[in-house]
Amino acid sequence: MAQEIEIEFKNLVTQNEFTGLTSHFHIKDEDFISQDNHYFDTPHYQLKDNQSALRIREKNGTYTLTLKTPLNEDLLETNQKLTKEESESLLYRGIFPDGEVKDTLVSLQIPIKSLQHFGTLSTSRAETDYKDGLLVFDKSSYLQKVDYELEYEVKERKSGEAIFLNLLKELNIPLRKTDNKIKRFYQEKLKID
Repeated sequence: MAQEIEIEFKNLVTQNEFTGLTSHFHIKDEDFISQDNHYFDTPHYQLKDNQSALRIREKNGTYTLTLKTPLNEDLLETNQKLTKEESESLLYRGIFPDGEVKDTLVSLQIPIKSLQHFGTLSTSRAETDYKDGLLVFDKSSYLQKVDYELEYEVKERKSGEAIFLNLLKELNIPLRKTDNKIKRFYQEKLKID
């Protein structure tokens, strides 16, 4: 189990802007890796109401259970590696694995037995190092929707934000209010429900 503070900046981009970005940074089709984010919440969206999110990320045959909770301007990620069997038990039978994610959920008074898988967001992702951070190029598909996003993951908020905003300006990409993937997923899901 590991905990880390997630400091990232994100901006939704159009398909054309995304193509321009990948070309500018010499990202090729073979640089993209697929991953699935399987999201969980209670029927009454208690995690969402607490600005928190719970997912299993399936990537390259590995499974990571992640709980994101608010921490000042950022998010605290609690990560726990799962076996394929643990992942499938949670996804298909609602059997929650023991560990620090479960312990944190209990401390937040989230009823473990009420948690259910409510959807999957699939992302095709490429990454490249950029000025003391990591640029992430994401094409995400969920609930009959596709969106494109540029993320910049950094260790220090102030300088990272300046670098990200400068990059958008240099490439003539407007800054857009961009919710994280789980919030975008929730918004689409609530439109359907």
